[in-house]
Amino acid sequence: MKIGAQLYTVRTFCQTEKDLGRTLEAIAKMGYEEVQISAIGPIPARRVRALCDANGLKIVLTHNPEQKFTDAIDTLIEDHQTYGCKYVGLSMMSEKYRCEGWLEHFVEDFMPAAEKLHEAGMHFMYHNHAYEFQRMADGRQVMDALLDAFPAELMGVIADTYWIQYAGMDVNKWLRDPADRLPCVHFKDLKPELFEIRMAAVGQGNINFPDIIETLRHNGVTEHVLVEQDNCYGASPFACLKQSYDYLSKRI
Repeated sequence: MKIGAQLYTVRTFCQTEKDLGRTLEAIAKMGYEEVQISAIGPIPARRVRALCDANGLKIVLTHNPEQKFTDAIDTLIEDHQTYGCKYVGLSMMSEKYRCEGWLEHFVEDFMPAAEKLHEAGMHFMYHNHAYEFQRMADGRQVMDALLDAFPAELMGVIADTYWIQYAGMDVNKWLRDPADRLPCVHFKDLKPELFEIRMAAVGQGNINFPDIIETLRHNGVTEHVLVEQDNCYGASPFACLKQSYDYLSKRI
């Protein structure tokens, strides 16, 4: 497994080509070898790839809005060919599909894109939040329904450690079940405060990362561990990424 940085963590500093270059340089100096492209500005794919190459960073995963899968799949594939990236992630399921009875429409709308990505040698990747662990009327969790609908060759899961634990699940136990779907995993810690739950740099919260790392190491599937921290609560997101890298580099 290799350690990568999810650029959503530093999205404020990735909105122009100049700033993206500065940000990638800082990430590479921390020791990261890989990145996930997410929430960056309108920068052409070829320039993003050139900036990553210049800093010795490999693009291994992306997050993309729904419209790119449903309305612009050919362009999405072309961009990922430029990136040299085979894992094509959906950042979040929109609210309409989270309505009872509409999950089947999500499958209808995204199965064609998943099939087309597969034909192109790429893989549709679904990123979870807490919602996917809600129970539906039939007793299944939403995530179980998604795994039933999409075969493993058509959909992987970007398992997010924070959101799995936030949803009340045993992270380490859950990661063992869909192990064949986890080439990319988001590492983000969970830290309880007095009256709230906060995101934290890896190793600074309550998630049992040593056991999780061992589970992923032995599944034979996970290639990329991407550090993500959506909210740094006033701290520098660069400092948070560095803190996470320093923790993980001693354990992976």
